[in-house]
Amino acid sequence: MSQYQPGILAAPVPLQARHLFFAVESIEAVPAALDALLQLVDSAVVVGLGEPLVNALGTQIEGLRSFPHISGPGADNPSTQHALWCWLHGEDRGELLLRSRVFEKTLAPAFRLVQMTEGFRYKSGFDLTDYEDGTENPHDDAAVEAAVSASGASFAAIQQWQHDLDGFAALPAEERDHIIGRRHGDNEELDSAPESAHVKRTAQESFSPEAFVVRRSMPWAENGQAGLMFLAFGHSFDAFEAQLRRMSGLEDGIVDGLYRISTPLTGGYYWCPPLRDGRLDLSAVLAA
Repeated sequence: MSQYQPGILAAPVPLQARHLFFAVESIEAVPAALDALLQLVDSAVVVGLGEPLVNALGTQIEGLRSFPHISGPGADNPSTQHALWCWLHGEDRGELLLRSRVFEKTLAPAFRLVQMTEGFRYKSGFDLTDYEDGTENPHDDAAVEAAVSASGASFAAIQQWQHDLDGFAALPAEERDHIIGRRHGDNEELDSAPESAHVKRTAQESFSPEAFVVRRSMPWAENGQAGLMFLAFGHSFDAFEAQLRRMSGLEDGIVDGLYRISTPLTGGYYWCPPLRDGRLDLSAVLAA
């Protein structure tokens, strides 16, 4: 019986994580590299395949597509689609560094590491703006329904957002609350917030059909820059994409206030294969 990769819904978000993004370097070596990858995957890893890899293998996955470049008035969401994504979880930064080196060496020469971004938990799951993240996440059976398809597979949408933390901190407290749509300190949703408030732009039950996803985002910081590594799992990409289009002003012309203080740098879509007998099931893309 198929089931989903456990790291997709494991809560809370891990203390430390590494996002590894790979490009295909040698398609002839890919089957052997993926077979070796199976030996490394456990409950502390989530693996996702991008459309470039699936296409290179001469196969198709229903529902998988590349991240679209979505632009609106005052909002630009770039597409930086890669072939393979591995999300490593842990509690010790050094152990994650060493483990990511093992992944990189195991996947070579088929794959080349093109981006590595470290994530970490802030407080109990806060963004670096000091507002709680993922408040409206579904839980238990509702989370499985939102994040996992009938086959046990899931679809991951990833964006790296860079925050203007100084600019955000310089705003009056009420204006900061109105950008987010919640009151700092007690996380109460504000009815008085403008329609551009992030919470109102992304209210999952306000879409038709409802656009529920499970968010597993984590802060990042590197070379004096910082922000949020946004990660959402869904049983398809449709819910995430509906939210992103509304945030960008393509639905009603109202742009999410988040774009005032944060800029998306990357965007990728990945198919996360199910498990079969406790192992990653790649039979949909690899010949037996």
